[in-house]
Amino acid sequence: MSQSRLSSFIESMANVLISYFLSLAVQLVVYPAFGAQFTFSQNIYIGLIFAAVSTVRSYVIRRWFNKKIHAAAMRLAGDI
Repeated sequence: MSQSRLSSFIESMANVLISYFLSLAVQLVVYPAFGAQFTFSQNIYIGLIFAAVSTVRSYVIRRWFNKKIHAAAMRLAGDI
C-alpha cells in the first residue's frame, strides 16, 4: 500500500513541528554556550528557516522511499 502525497506531507509536518520546538529549546542553550547571542525572536526565525528546509527534505525522502517500496512490491506481486 502506498502513502498518498498528502499523508507524506502531514507526516513530514508533524515530524518537523515536534523537531522545531525541540530545536528551539536546544538553540536557547547551545548558542550562548558557544558565544552566539541572538534574541528570542531571532531564534524563532532561525528555527523556522531550518524547519522549512527540514520539511522539504523529509517530504522528498518519504516520497522517494514510498516510490521505491511500491515498485519493489509490484515486482514481487508480478513474480508470484
